[in-house]
Amino acid sequence: MTTNAILQIGLYVAALALLTKPVGAYMARVYSGERTFADPVFVPVERLVYRLTGIDQRREMRWTTYLLALLAFSLSGFLLLYLILRLQGGLPLNPADLPAVKPDLAFNTAVSFVTNTNWQSYSGEVTMSHLTQMMGLTVQNFVSAATGMAIAIALVRGLARHSAQAVGNFWFDLTRSVIWILLPLSVVLALLLVSQGVIQNLDGPREVTTLAGGTQQIALGPVASQEAIKMLGTNGGGFFNANSAHPFENPNGITNFLQMLAIFLIPAGLTYTFGKMVGNTRQGWTIFGAMLVLFLAGAIATTAFEARGNELIPDSVAQQTTGEQAGGNMEGKETRFGITASTLFATITTAASCGAVNAMHDSFTPLGGMIPLLNIAIGEVIFGGVGAGLYGFLIFAILAVFISGLMVGRTPEYLGKKIEAFEMKMASLTILVPPLVVLIGTAIAVVGPGLTYAAGDEIKSNLNNPGAHGFTEVLYAFSSAGNNNGSAFAGLTANEPFYNVALGIAMFASRYWLMIPVLAIAGSLARKKLTPPSAGTLPTHQPLFVVMLVSTILLVGALTFLPSLALGPVVEHLQMLAS
Repeated sequence: MTTNAILQIGLYVAALALLTKPVGAYMARVYSGERTFADPVFVPVERLVYRLTGIDQRREMRWTTYLLALLAFSLSGFLLLYLILRLQGGLPLNPADLPAVKPDLAFNTAVSFVTNTNWQSYSGEVTMSHLTQMMGLTVQNFVSAATGMAIAIALVRGLARHSAQAVGNFWFDLTRSVIWILLPLSVVLALLLVSQGVIQNLDGPREVTTLAGGTQQIALGPVASQEAIKMLGTNGGGFFNANSAHPFENPNGITNFLQMLAIFLIPAGLTYTFGKMVGNTRQGWTIFGAMLVLFLAGAIATTAFEARGNELIPDSVAQQTTGEQAGGNMEGKETRFGITASTLFATITTAASCGAVNAMHDSFTPLGGMIPLLNIAIGEVIFGGVGAGLYGFLIFAILAVFISGLMVGRTPEYLGKKIEAFEMKMASLTILVPPLVVLIGTAIAVVGPGLTYAAGDEIKSNLNNPGAHGFTEVLYAFSSAGNNNGSAFAGLTANEPFYNVALGIAMFASRYWLMIPVLAIAGSLARKKLTPPSAGTLPTHQPLFVVMLVSTILLVGALTFLPSLALGPVVEHLQMLAS
């Protein structure tokens, strides 16, 4: 690790830690219905929304009613977005005259954005009109993120309440997430990005003359507004195909830092929100600490592997003396960012459920690319997506408490709530379903359906690389979809019927199947009485529990994905050395 790398990672962690408490405290007041400094602006807007929709925000819901409201809202969003995509050619704000999106891609994209995955099997600038980007995709960036935040708050209420039948009101949580949190933060971030050169307009493509004397079409559009919510909502869907590697989305080091900070801002803040709402902020900092340990391990490892590079690339003196590639592995990375800013971005975006990238993970070294893949595979819980990261981590906390209880022979408790058979059954479903979706999907794809596709009378390969690297590309795609991350390894032709449908099913199953047991746990815990702590109660706000929690996450991840990782990046690394 160079001094530059240590400083960049250290500065990022320091900025994140400083913002966690004020952002988290603000969100706790928002969800608790307490007064905030923003009330004079947002309360009238909130009241107007409730008046127009006929919602009684004071009516609390059981977990089943909460779930039905969420599913109905998400289904409506899916259908509306699918229609926009299919009718795009006849809708306004389409200066490039882009045609309707084909059915399988429209299905994949609609599922992707409604589930907060934002997997993109298309090039945004030549596929989506300005109307589709703003009214379709950007709107879902807000409400899909807010949906995840609502689920997290429902689970927190389940832990905080006792002898209660309700876990809150979905419409209240959704509305407050959008109006009080996501919208104002997005406006501020968008203005900061515009000040640094990120474009924001409604212009059509501009034709320019290249240095070689030819002509080129430069796509323009409302980029900064989408970029802001793309990061803050851990969505990740870029306006351009190159995503945050494109200079119009991410022109310099300042915008790169702002975007990385925005990805973790709300997930980190929610850990403090959790502590405030359960009445013990040390519990929130414990969750934050465990997340930070996992994140730093991944960031340091990825940076080290990429800085070392490919030791088989010949380079006279440096190669002979250090065994490292001179300058590290810069393939697939922007020179304006360099190795550390690229690997840090890759670790952040895969530790959250954000599909944004500023470098091509397909060009990382085998082990350097394995860390982002592992981050996704263990279930977007290293800060994770907005809301989804917190409720996923709390499920692992419940599992860690249960394992600890078995070790000492006591009924496990978490925050004064006994963890019994029902909670463990639901937690097991939450933890096991995404790996099943990922591994079964990958297996089906590599058996045959995902290896080739028909292009007219010609049969073409879906993989740009054979062997272990090609397997990693397929595994990464299903891991990204099955854990609602959205980033792509590249090198895989995914915009064809098999992958559009298969990955769409994976995204849908992982997002909504997980929400059912999570809300069931919330409802069950809310009904329980508080159990006073005793001498045998495991403290869940001390470093020992951080160790237990991190170990549980790594153990589950290792047992589940080690065989598939061995077939992909590990084999590729060994093949590289053997060659």
